[in-house]
Amino acid sequence: MNHVSGRGLLVAVALAVALTGGALALGGVPSDSGEGRPSAAAAPPAARDRAPDASWNRLLAADLDRGVASLRARLRAQPKDVRSWAALGTAYVEQARLRGDPARYAEAEQALRRALALRPDDDSALAGRAALAAARHDFGGALRYAERALAVNPYSEGALASRVDALVELGHDDRAARAVREADARRPGVPVFTRYAYVQELRGDVSGARRVLRRAATAARSPGDVAYVATALAQLAWRQGEYTASLRHSAAALRADPGNLAALEARGRARAARGETDAAVADLRAVVARRPLPGALVALGELYDARGDGARAREQYSLIDSWVRLARAHGVNPDLDTALAAADHGDRAVALRAARDEWERRHTVHTADALAWALHVNGRDREAVRYARRATGTGMRDASFLYHRGVIESALSPGAGHDWLRAALDLNPGFSPRGAREARRLLGVTR
Repeated sequence: MNHVSGRGLLVAVALAVALTGGALALGGVPSDSGEGRPSAAAAPPAARDRAPDASWNRLLAADLDRGVASLRARLRAQPKDVRSWAALGTAYVEQARLRGDPARYAEAEQALRRALALRPDDDSALAGRAALAAARHDFGGALRYAERALAVNPYSEGALASRVDALVELGHDDRAARAVREADARRPGVPVFTRYAYVQELRGDVSGARRVLRRAATAARSPGDVAYVATALAQLAWRQGEYTASLRHSAAALRADPGNLAALEARGRARAARGETDAAVADLRAVVARRPLPGALVALGELYDARGDGARAREQYSLIDSWVRLARAHGVNPDLDTALAAADHGDRAVALRAARDEWERRHTVHTADALAWALHVNGRDREAVRYARRATGTGMRDASFLYHRGVIESALSPGAGHDWLRAALDLNPGFSPRGAREARRLLGVTR
């Protein structure tokens, strides 16, 4: 993973939503400590009675597109079926995520509004609105809708998951930790376990995150869940520079779900880190052909740059602007993606504006890192260093954070950032072709 798109993989983590029982869920993370241990608690009958119809759940889990078509057919016959409108809206959110197509969000909003017009306190529709808001990076809205859903149904899996996502993305780390423990007590399962693992990793507890993900793997039953957890393990291994393990987990994910683009991207990044450039390019080209999101576009562009194909690299970077325009047109706030991509491969002034705007909305380690780097490329290192130190202050082991801090510290005082640059290369020498090359240059290392 390069330093621009690391968040893309993690936060594929934080923004995903469970349609039902975790079958299409994506999310965050638990630990082997007492707090992180999955609970044996089960939802009481009242909560189970509020759950969406099981037949629709199974259909959506088996084939999202077919499930959407069936829901639409059902709603033509029964236009006042609140739960089907809610399920359809949430399914559209998932389609948008899987395809990188924000155009689906307008359809999701329409379906969820229809459900709430029929029943304003329907917990599944409120949870769907929380998922939609999170997908659009409106985390304040996601938190409000999640809380409303939980006031109706404290066992709503989607609302419990979206509440954790929102709290993490708003930078409320302590509240997020409490929320994920509460979610674990109420609805233990893959969506909660993966969110628990993410919270652990953000705090620097990589071994705890790994244990939780392995526990999630034992709970995974559907191909979608198996693939998601295996992909999360692949991404975690890659961030720690464990490329063989990353490839092993990616292979397991692709066996369960051959079309899983997150797994394919994880495999491409691990192959790139091992120097298997042609295979990595093939993987990432397949990803961006179907889901042209900024992280994968930058990763592919940097690989083209590394092998001297500047024209193809520029083509990938130019597509980022197209995605940003499309995202904004459909209500998605892409400022974090814009800041990270533009800082290295676009307009530096745009990068700084986007990073500042994002910092106004949320104070996470990722926004701190993005703002630090945008300030650096605009020559404002004395201001940047405060944010770089904040990004590395939680203990999260991310080579891009370490690299950015090393470059900024070195700009302020020659040699001052060398320990951070070495730490980045020691942790994950394949974090970015461009970043790793610059780190070695600053350290005076040829390879």
